[in-house]
Amino acid sequence: MGHHLARVRRAADHRRGAAGGGPVTAAIIAIILGVAGGFVAALAGVGGGILFVPALALVLGLTQVVAEATSLLAIVPVAILGTWQQRRTGDVHLRDALIIGAGSVVTSIIAAIVASEMPQDVLRWLFVALMVVIAARIWRGAERDATRGG
Repeated sequence: MGHHLARVRRAADHRRGAAGGGPVTAAIIAIILGVAGGFVAALAGVGGGILFVPALALVLGLTQVVAEATSLLAIVPVAILGTWQQRRTGDVHLRDALIIGAGSVVTSIIAAIVASEMPQDVLRWLFVALMVVIAARIWRGAERDATRGG
């Protein structure tokens, strides 16, 4: 427990320095990040995390694990409201969503514990690798769509 409190304290100290102007500046940046993340999440269905995690780490100076954990909580209202709106238009496959959600419950708990103990640089590089793989898959899909005319 003491280890986790020390980590949170270090992250908070680091964040104050990275924000440049203290808590008010950090709050303004967080609001801007929330607006941008909500827009990206609603537009692209990514939950905002693709934007939240790098911004929290790079702009607010949070450690990778704190940025990821903070992003998970920040995504909750985005996911709820986005799902509500998409469900109204009939775009949610409820059965698939429930199966995916159920499958992710146990693994997300385990992964959160592992991430909390993992060295920050390893965690950061894993996140970078994930973003590169996702970008490559999207790029390939876009190229495939372009050759098909759609």
